[in-house]
Amino acid sequence: MRHASLAAALPCPIARSLEIVGEWWSLLIIRDALLGARRFDEFKRSGISDNILSSRLKGLTDARIFKRVRYQTSPDRYEYVLTDKGRELAPVVLALRAWGRRWTKGNDFSEVRHEGCGGNIGVALACETCGEVPQAVDTRVTI
Repeated sequence: MRHASLAAALPCPIARSLEIVGEWWSLLIIRDALLGARRFDEFKRSGISDNILSSRLKGLTDARIFKRVRYQTSPDRYEYVLTDKGRELAPVVLALRAWGRRWTKGNDFSEVRHEGCGGNIGVALACETCGEVPQAVDTRVTI
């Protein structure tokens, strides 16, 4: 069942973002693309059904998160390549991963490493003015 538009009801960038990536499977498809998946069968490895995958890829392509690129003719076959807009979701995916590692139970054998030095990639929100990484208690949201 499709819900009413959050973006129309709430003047909020989070609501607008959820209109694009908030459906079941969408962020997992983006995660897989960030890990290198580009073709339909590669995305299917996560266990998603064909009809749901087709629907999510179409929506994410329509939203310009992915660009559909033909890699074969007779029959036509396409890859789904993250756009700049899609790649900018990497910190969102990493933040959800970090939260899940801390607050949910289960195994996770993955690591996210910096190619340059080999260090772990973390998620830290920093002040755009001074560079300080504040605790949540030291932040305030204003409208």
